[in-house]
Parts: sequence; C-alpha cells; structure tokens
Amino acid sequence: MRHARGRAVRRATRLTAVAGLLLGTAMIAQGAMAGEAAPRGPAESPAVRAAATGADLVDRLGTARTAGSWIGADGRAVVAVTDAKAADAVRRAGAEAKTVRHSMDELRSAAAALRAAPRVPGTAWVTDYRTNRVTVEADGGVSAADWTRMSRVAHGIGAFVRMQRTPGRFTTRLNGAQPILSTGGRCSAGFNVTDGRTDFILTAGHCGPTGSIWFAEGQGGGRLGRTAGSSFPGHDFSLVRYDSGRAGQGADVVAIGGGNGVRITGAGEAAVGQRVFRSGSTSGLHEGEVTGLNATVNYPEGTVTGLIQTTVCAEPGDSGGPLFSEGIALGVTSGGSGDCTTGGTTFFQPAPEALTALGVKLIVTTPRRGAAQGAAPTGGSSGAPAGGAGTPAGASPGASAAVTGATTARTLLARLSNPANIGPGLLVIGGSLIALVATRWIRTEQDRRAFRRHHASMWG
Repeated sequence: MRHARGRAVRRATRLTAVAGLLLGTAMIAQGAMAGEAAPRGPAESPAVRAAATGADLVDRLGTARTAGSWIGADGRAVVAVTDAKAADAVRRAGAEAKTVRHSMDELRSAAAALRAAPRVPGTAWVTDYRTNRVTVEADGGVSAADWTRMSRVAHGIGAFVRMQRTPGRFTTRLNGAQPILSTGGRCSAGFNVTDGRTDFILTAGHCGPTGSIWFAEGQGGGRLGRTAGSSFPGHDFSLVRYDSGRAGQGADVVAIGGGNGVRITGAGEAAVGQRVFRSGSTSGLHEGEVTGLNATVNYPEGTVTGLIQTTVCAEPGDSGGPLFSEGIALGVTSGGSGDCTTGGTTFFQPAPEALTALGVKLIVTTPRRGAAQGAAPTGGSSGAPAGGAGTPAGASPGASAAVTGATTARTLLARLSNPANIGPGLLVIGGSLIALVATRWIRTEQDRRAFRRHHASMWG
C-alpha cells in the first residue's frame, strides 16, 4: 500500500514536472514564434546602420566629391570628402566627415594604372579609404628587379600610391590534405544556395574547375556533388551541385566548431572598419576587421580583383569558407598571407557579386529585414565545415544555432535556446526541472539526446 502510494506520488510528480516544462516551453516558443513573425533584422544593428549611412552618402554625393566611407572607432559612419559643402552634407546626415585630398575617381584611376602594368605574381593592392591612398604590397617571393619596376609605376602615378613589403607569400588557401575533398585537394564549403530548383554549395573558384567531383569528409567519404560552374581567375567563386539536389535540414547554418553554428539570414556588402568572422575546415573560427575593398591580388595562378581585404587569418584548406558578420553573409575565402599563429592578411570574394553572377540566392529559413539578398525558405544541414575553435570571447557573430541535429525538434530547440526568446516561461521551467531531474525519465531522455548528438552527421 505504502509502495503503491509512493509510486503514485512519484508518477504525479513526474506529470506535474512535465506539465510545467511543457507550459514553460510553450511560453518561450510563443515568444520565439513572435520573434520569427517580426524579427529584429540585422539592419537594426549599429554597425550595419553606420555602413548603410556611409554608403548612401557616398552614392548621393558622388565619386568626384567623396573617397569612400568606413565605420569609425565610435561606431559612427565616417565619409571621406573633398570639399566643404560635401562635409556639411555628411554632418547633417549624422555622420563624421573627413576632408581628404584625393577623390575616389583619382584612387580608381591609380588602381587602373597598376592593373595596366605588367603583372607581378606576389603583389596586391587595395584602396585604403582611411589614409586616402592606394597601398601596393609585395610578398617575399617578389624579386628586387620586380620591386624596382613596380616602384617606378607607383611613383609615376603619384605620391598617394605607397609601396610596402609584406611577410610570407600571397597564395590561395587550398592544400592537398583532407573537408570537402576532390582530386585537386581540400577546400571549405561556404554557404548553401539555391536557384529555386536545385541546391548548391557556394565556395571558392580556385578550389576546382567545372566538373570537379567533391566528397564529404566525416560522412563516410561519400560523394557530395560536382562543380557546376566556376570563375577563376578574375573572380574567385564556384558552385558545387549536390548530387541529391538538396542541401538538407539546417542549410541556413554555418558551423563554427564544437557542434555550434551561426544562422545566416541574408547577404550584404562589407564595410571598412567592420568586425567580421571567418570559419574554415583547417583553422576553425577567427575574427578580424575589414581593412579595404576592391582589392586586387596577383596569385601565382592568376589575378583576382574586387576582393575584400581583412586582418582575419586563414590557412591552407580554409579556401571557400564563409565570411560573415551579425548573421549576414559577406564573402568566401580566396587567399592571403600568413597563418593563424603569427597572423596575416586574408582576401575574400564578395558574396553579393557571386550570387548575382551565378543566379542563385542564399538558403535561409527566415529572411530578415535589411538583408541584401533573400532566399527561398529551404531548410538544411550546415553548408559550412566545422572548425575547431569556439567563438572568441565577447564575440557575437550572429544568432546561435545547433548544427548537430537534422530534425525539426533540433531546429525548434535552437530557437528556444536563444536568450532573446526566453520570457516568463523560464520561471515555470526552473521550478519544474527540480522535480523532473529527480526522476528516471529525465535521465533516459538525456541519454537518448546525448546519443543522437554524438552520432548525428555534420560538416567536416
């Protein structure tokens, strides 16, 4: 009798705890769904607002009166201007004006003159908005004769073209090791994209020409797909068509290591001074800053133009990996110098240009206001490889999401775990879990979930 009463009490406790948990979860889920219905788009962040303000002012005032824009140390937009009236217009718009000597037209003319000169592998140049000059870099492989020749070209253009040596070599970030693999070597998947009928991986063009066959490491070595289109040199992007035609569940998430991922909500243009993140199959997740736009790099394999220059490090095998900030896709890894021990410079193919040229859109489940590119609401498992590093301290590259599961339940849990969605339901759950943890049911459920997480398939 006493045992029967005890069992009844324990059963009642479990039911009460589960009911409380479900009630609390329902309250959080309601907040999550409300957040999905009226999301706080990436355009609402201060950094994105500053970048948009600067770009708009440059467009309105024109390239003859401005010389680019960037995000200042205080988070405000800074616009380089060449006359007092333009400076007044910038200040009235709430941005900071910096008067410079050379307009964007002059800076672009200098870059064109450098492109017209004989090509020297191991050199790169970028328009530095903050210093109002064009910086030409030469790596350790450039001979003294080529350095002298390039210096003469720079001197002939004007004093605002600066020559400097950089350590290491400018190379594409591909090697012959192992997590999307082909006969050409290893690369990293960038973003999952679609043309509305078929899903693809957006990655670097130098990873392999059209027709290259790719295999997925960490998934039994099975065949992944074939390169359906590639542009390199000139640009540096390509599409790998999934053999199955679909990216799968969770396709809007890029992996950042440790079973964690960042949900991508759209594509946009990078801004000088912007804090950015890169994930790759060799070195994992790393952060840095955009230092220049429209960079030109003379790789040994060919010249690529229109690149994003950053202080983010990268290593061989990271090629094609995603560059993002606040959930916005910015580009895919092209190449650079240095490594993630000593640091270096890395260049990225801008994502919006690649998407437009290839006629595809990002796969996102919830398009956010302010995103430059939308996408069909297709789910899927992460289209980026996992790295070995966690998010840098204090970093918040985008909304967090799990990449270890492939079920709707895991997608829901990723939403529910977002602190922005935790409301009054947390109080109910807190009390309910105390009773729930004491029961056998919760232990069994936890073991089941742990098993599923451990054995679930994921990128790289």
